[in-house]
Amino acid sequence: MNNTLKSTLILLLLLTGSFYPTLAQPTSVILGQDTSRRPITTAVPFLSIAPDARSAAMGDVGAALSPDANSIYWNAAKLPFATQDYAVSFSYSPWLRNLVDDMYLAFLSGYYKIDKQQTFAASLRYFNMGNIQFTDNNGQPITDFVPREFAFAASYSRKLSDKIGVGVTGRFIHSNLSANLVLPNQQESRPGTTGAADVSFFYSNDEFQVSGRPATLAFGAIISNIGAKISYSNQNEQDFIPTNLRIGTALTSSLDPLERNKLTVAIDFNKLLVPSPPLVNSQGQIIKGEDPRDRTLLSGIFGSFTDAPDGFSEELQEIMISAGAEYKYYNTEGQDVFAARAGYFYEARNKGNRKYFSIGAGLNYNNFAFDVAYLIPQNQQQGNPLAETLRFTLSLNFKKAQERVYEGSEIN
Repeated sequence: MNNTLKSTLILLLLLTGSFYPTLAQPTSVILGQDTSRRPITTAVPFLSIAPDARSAAMGDVGAALSPDANSIYWNAAKLPFATQDYAVSFSYSPWLRNLVDDMYLAFLSGYYKIDKQQTFAASLRYFNMGNIQFTDNNGQPITDFVPREFAFAASYSRKLSDKIGVGVTGRFIHSNLSANLVLPNQQESRPGTTGAADVSFFYSNDEFQVSGRPATLAFGAIISNIGAKISYSNQNEQDFIPTNLRIGTALTSSLDPLERNKLTVAIDFNKLLVPSPPLVNSQGQIIKGEDPRDRTLLSGIFGSFTDAPDGFSEELQEIMISAGAEYKYYNTEGQDVFAARAGYFYEARNKGNRKYFSIGAGLNYNNFAFDVAYLIPQNQQQGNPLAETLRFTLSLNFKKAQERVYEGSEIN
């Protein structure tokens, strides 16, 4: 465990409100710093970490994949199309294990089909940063503390037709990064809380054919974490949460006449709907763009498509791309018993430079499913914080929806 590393990170978070400097006032820039790299940063970035092993193994795609117990995160509008009446899932991921050994992300989620048209779902996301020791400017211990964050979400989704679904999600977010310390600027730190909402859309058409065999084409779109800014000190220092637009499509096709083998290919495009960082000079003064803290929620969302200092070319760099494939083998009863997955995630060099491959597998026996994912950074340099990232998911699925009778009418 590297306490110095983690305590430094937490103090930076508190002093800046998120991961970027307070640009409302001039600030110094480190000599030699590349100011052309302007990644978008937000508070509570744990909300953007893919929580489950299935999508993580496919390069973080999820907008249009077939629904499962984790769909409340990826696209709640998919849930009315689920083939099970209800399901629960628990995911666990040791985080940044190449740097520290006691940080982790846990995710508990599930859904229940009210009837053949409507579904309710809920989830709890918990991020633990491990035990750290806070020290003063002289290196003397102040206190031990475990910074932690969590988000509770509940969603309602329904079918508008046999092919179209919509969903809404509400979310409560709590972030406690310190032990109510008094910062060097004499401000007292405090936990940050806020609320957010998602709106989602899903389209699925199983009347397609590929090479004469049945196929399903799906499309999904979701705007997530539409919510108020969050503050860790006072109302004058509030920062955006990771409001995000995700658009994706997926095609699933049978590989044999008996439909025992199926292949899904999927791709997602993501863009954070928060202000782009401004261009600053060597003294940290803004020379082009605007301080994100001066922007309102709606201004940040709608302006995020046109506010990049370098124009349209920089806006394009802010789009993250996820692509993945999934192979499933089905038994004679039509249940998938094995899955193999692979994917790739791309982020532009000047916007974070996250580029990694992912692989994973899944086993399904009766009502139980177990999935695992492993991340492989494209840049294999020593100390890459994303190296050796693992995710595990255990799911329980109950009763096929097509076998259930809702209010006296059978499901077709």
